[in-house]
Amino acid sequence: MTGRRVVVTGVGAFTPVGKNTSDFWDGLVAGKSGVRQITHFDTSDLPTKFAGQIENYNPEDYFDRKEARRLDPVTQYAVITSDEAVKDSGIDLDTVNKDRIGVMIGTGIGGMTTFYEQSISLHEHGARGVNPFFIPMLIPDMPAGQVSIKYGFRGPNFCAVSACATGSHNIGLAFDSIRFGQSDMVLCGGTEAPVWRIGVAGFSSMKALSRRNDEPERASRPFDKDRDGFVLGEGATLFMLESLDSALDRGAKIYGEIVGYGFSADAHHITAPDPEGNGVQLAMNNALDMAGIKPEDVEHINMHGTSTPLGDIAETNSIKKVFGDHAYKINLNSTKSMTGHMLGAAGAAESLAALLAIYHGVIPPTINQDTPDPECDLNYTPNKAVKRDITYALNNAFGFGGHNTTLVFKKFKK
Repeated sequence: MTGRRVVVTGVGAFTPVGKNTSDFWDGLVAGKSGVRQITHFDTSDLPTKFAGQIENYNPEDYFDRKEARRLDPVTQYAVITSDEAVKDSGIDLDTVNKDRIGVMIGTGIGGMTTFYEQSISLHEHGARGVNPFFIPMLIPDMPAGQVSIKYGFRGPNFCAVSACATGSHNIGLAFDSIRFGQSDMVLCGGTEAPVWRIGVAGFSSMKALSRRNDEPERASRPFDKDRDGFVLGEGATLFMLESLDSALDRGAKIYGEIVGYGFSADAHHITAPDPEGNGVQLAMNNALDMAGIKPEDVEHINMHGTSTPLGDIAETNSIKKVFGDHAYKINLNSTKSMTGHMLGAAGAAESLAALLAIYHGVIPPTINQDTPDPECDLNYTPNKAVKRDITYALNNAFGFGGHNTTLVFKKFKK
């Protein structure tokens, strides 16, 4: 790998498992499910009636009423999470050079709630019923835009959109921005707010969602023989990435280092994974090459692991092909078993789980793995967290359209 070294000096999480990083991490280690029955809208005509939701969320706990009405939940989640990540980084907002701080926050879908509500308003009231803030509330780049405005960060600012690979793509691009000298710090990650009637209805019509309505907390069950689809989730996760020199100069806390990534495409189908896993293998191999490490150096992978019949098998087979016999020595997991699938925020949330696994020496479990699928025969860290010293960990994230990402995190050593 060429260029400057890049470390993580601040993190923030707003998820179904916890509304801050500490609660998120404690929940994952404890095997806590954030999936529950949907209560904030009518699900009587929906085949799936549950999701991974932000519990007891009231925007007026975080914003004044006027501001809340002008921000779609997808942007609200990003702004809330940015507050934790910026504070955690320890930067002095009065003295830091804001021209050298970028913001790269993605969302796979954007302002879904706003689109739904304003479409109804147009239908019922005509053009005059459309909110003048409709477009700024809807567009996917607005979480990054609003966060940059909040702090005055004037560095590179944009939103990469690649469905469920979005969060990881933005982290990888932020990594490049720092290592090649465009920025000294970048606040990056993903946000998503799809748990609304149209979101649940849309994914249900694809027959992509689990319908285990009688026990929703057990519905997300990656690699289990009885899995029947993924569970929709929501929230945001952000990282403050920083050049190592900058972090050392100001004595920052360092969670770990990002040392490589791999991006690729399946070029196969708009929603189904390539059964041969060629694109996924390419992403993992490219990430290992950039990091300058061998397959046997990897101790942990936080998998995409969506709990879908085809996806879990395809990813498992890809890992076997890349890592060979060593695949059986790696502690794998899918934290989607607890958060549900946070779509554009998933790669960021799961990267944080992988980073904290390195930092704390603990690998969260894959819960609800009761009857292992014979075609999924690796060590998915079933049902109980495991202590393990980790030097290198990967995160995989894949998106509709065939977008694949792999990020490589390393325990920090000077």
